[in-house]
Amino acid sequence: MTEQKLKFLNERKEKALLGGGQDRIEKQHQLGKKSARERIQYLLDEGTFEEFDQLKSHRCQDFGLSDQDYPGDGMVTGYGLIEGKQVFVFAQDFTVFGGSLSETNAGKICKIMDMAMKVGAPLIGLNDSGGARIQEGVVSLGGYADIFLRNTLASGVIPQISAIMGPCAGGAVYSPAITDFNVMVKNTSYMFITGPDVIKAVTHEDVTKEDLGGALTHNIRSGVAHFAAEDEEDCLNIIRELLSFMPSNNMDDPPYKATSDPVDRQDKKLNSIVPDNPNLPYDIREVIRRIADDGYFFEVAEHFAKNIVIGFARLGGYSVGIVANQPAFLAGVLDIDASVKAARFVRFCDCFNIPLITFEDVPGFLPGIQQEYNGIIRHGAKLLYAFAEATVPKLTVITRKAYGGAYCVMASKHIRADLNFAWPTAEIAVMGAEGAVNILYRQQISQAEDTTLARAEKIKEYQDKFASPYVAAQHGFIDEIIEPAQTRQKLIRGLKLLGNKRDTNPPKKHGNIPL
Repeated sequence: MTEQKLKFLNERKEKALLGGGQDRIEKQHQLGKKSARERIQYLLDEGTFEEFDQLKSHRCQDFGLSDQDYPGDGMVTGYGLIEGKQVFVFAQDFTVFGGSLSETNAGKICKIMDMAMKVGAPLIGLNDSGGARIQEGVVSLGGYADIFLRNTLASGVIPQISAIMGPCAGGAVYSPAITDFNVMVKNTSYMFITGPDVIKAVTHEDVTKEDLGGALTHNIRSGVAHFAAEDEEDCLNIIRELLSFMPSNNMDDPPYKATSDPVDRQDKKLNSIVPDNPNLPYDIREVIRRIADDGYFFEVAEHFAKNIVIGFARLGGYSVGIVANQPAFLAGVLDIDASVKAARFVRFCDCFNIPLITFEDVPGFLPGIQQEYNGIIRHGAKLLYAFAEATVPKLTVITRKAYGGAYCVMASKHIRADLNFAWPTAEIAVMGAEGAVNILYRQQISQAEDTTLARAEKIKEYQDKFASPYVAAQHGFIDEIIEPAQTRQKLIRGLKLLGNKRDTNPPKKHGNIPL
């Protein structure tokens, strides 16, 4: 009897391992896609995956589903290790009912979400689904809502990462939207609320799935996704790399990775990286790489709002979050997209105790009718709110321009930044010298014999009197004016100083960020 029972168990498990069958798995391979189990196997450390609910099946008895038996019901869930770190993972199996969400496999996801919260481990979702299972009606929709609730409750408690590795449409898109990072795969994944056919019927617009919701669309235009992977292996490698920079939960410290890069290393090339002409660009990513451990910077959302750069690096072995204006794109100006992109990243780092390093070279907020109509005031305030609310160590380096309200927003001393450094090339003022002179000395310049000379003299006077970093230092708004070559050692020393920082916000249920 025992042998018969074991045989039956093994048969059920073997059937579960094949999902919708070998033929459907081969079709996935032909499309350049792995099966759900192959994805998990590649993602996790070898031999560490432990599966839950492998034999769970759907309960639907309608529309011919009663005689379709697929153990696992198109969802693989469980836990394992990534570089020794405990993680929970679910993977939708497109070979079973198109990966559609049923009541039972929603329950499988909710089970591991609850357990991830309980033990304080990151959650990874590998999405590849046709949406809610139509045959189950409202119970499948209810399953989505159960997942959304847990995404929300887990937000800021454990890291949540979504990989879009196939279709993700309708209600299915909202779970990834709540998670911290979205990784999409070029040419094989897409996300949208309504597909091209519905859009054509309602608005008479023709659009392909790729243009509407492909990886490049959401990385470049909408900002919904943070990474565009070349293929599925690249996607899963990105997830592994992401996790290396973050703690397992909001109670842990950021991870440490030993480095042979000297803490006191100086880079003399930083002394000349900012052009003498304040209107000429330079690439802030070069500054970051010259300062970071081993010259490594892991950029996030690099294709969206290129006028601001965000990502992870290590300083003295410890993870830090980087926020930097990019003078090489739109002069590093803050606009709607840049403000929202940076604000979300700042809040993530604050949730998970990751110190923030800000490199500032910003001429202000982008002027324009469309920016005003679309709410630059409201969206710009998001970044201000995020920096002001953050209680992690905050260090700021002003490399060149720090003009107007943007100076205040970019982690200034006035909104609780802990250490504020400036390079000698810094310009801190209400506005640029040329614009200010046109307002302050217009009449004097117009009455001068040589207006060009008079204007140049007034610009120099304004720069020395108002825009110099030494003026800000005299007021204590800048803690130290430093040689650019020394930036790395100054930041690492500052991080060590702030290692035991304690800061709190007033008791409240939550703030009301200007969404």
